[in-house]
Amino acid sequence: MITLHQSPTDPAFVQNPYPFYAGARAHGPLFHWHDYAMPCTTTHAATNAILRDRRFGREPVDALPVPDHLKPFYNVEAHSMLELEPPRHTRLRGLVLRAFTNHRIKELAPEITQLTHDLIDRFPENHDLLETFARPLPVTIIARLLGVPEDMAPDLLRWSNAMVMMYQAGRTRADEDVAVAATEEFVAFMRDYVERKRRDPQDDLITALIAAEEDGAKLSTDELITTCILLLNAGHEATVHSIGNGMKLCLEDGHRPPADPAKFTEELLRIDPPLHMFTRTAYEEVEVHGHTFQRGDQVALLLGAANRDPEVYPDPDTFLPDRSGPAQLAFGAGLHFCVGAPLARLELQIALPILFQRCPDLALTAVPQYADIYHFHGLDALMVRS
Repeated sequence: MITLHQSPTDPAFVQNPYPFYAGARAHGPLFHWHDYAMPCTTTHAATNAILRDRRFGREPVDALPVPDHLKPFYNVEAHSMLELEPPRHTRLRGLVLRAFTNHRIKELAPEITQLTHDLIDRFPENHDLLETFARPLPVTIIARLLGVPEDMAPDLLRWSNAMVMMYQAGRTRADEDVAVAATEEFVAFMRDYVERKRRDPQDDLITALIAAEEDGAKLSTDELITTCILLLNAGHEATVHSIGNGMKLCLEDGHRPPADPAKFTEELLRIDPPLHMFTRTAYEEVEVHGHTFQRGDQVALLLGAANRDPEVYPDPDTFLPDRSGPAQLAFGAGLHFCVGAPLARLELQIALPILFQRCPDLALTAVPQYADIYHFHGLDALMVRS
């Protein structure tokens, strides 16, 4: 296995990581990324296989030491189904899916439609589309779904943006302190709000999560708080980047959503996904593509590389709105497939066609730049003229 050096905070890589992925893929389905000190997948087949292989999982084999100043953050993470394996993951995800149903999500379509129009109605002539559209749309919808007051949106965004800094390359102690402070504020708010919902149930997701039960087991208060934080963070963070990245591509290259936007949305997610890396830990000795992983070894699954594998997607660097083929991996696969994927897809499929219909002359006023937030992949701003 070849070892490659590439800083994830290098400006050229931040703006366009795909040439590095292509160069790494030329050496095979696995390479060792020196900067992360672990093997990484480069192909769709290898990435998809490990995502689905139950010999790999999210939980570490041995508990990792947590510095005292980070304990509030990881105390929340300890209850996140994103970081857990069966049987606890099975119970948590099952309870969440009893409340976060496809029916409940589909019922949001009229609200997504109306909110899209409302946001467009407020557009100034020149503006940052991330601030006026990409951020407020998903955070407002997830707040409504959960039953959190919409006027909390600025706090929710601030808390979420601070917390996800913990997953970004090159984070500093200052970033960590901000993330911990945000975590403590978020937990305090959610703890108080959950208690209010227990006393006064409503027709919302938090009330449904409180009521959800499987084999006599319910979510504990800590599990419920973490689940709500996870849904709020994950429920808007990836969608913000997906809208921004997709609109950048459309405005640069002149693409417009067709009458049926489903394939168009999948191609946007394939060609420039919002999350580029997801790690797994080997739970036993496993051989993958000639490399033997020992119990406890980590592997990085490069979703951004897998989605541009030429063996699966001919002419992978070209946006083809009617492309067919294997499913893109922006939402992962297997046991940890993104629980919010149906909502993210619905938001993109409804909002983007309306945006182009209402704003046919929408145009860039500055060259978009990607933010230094790897392993997320999204823009700093998207300056446009309506």
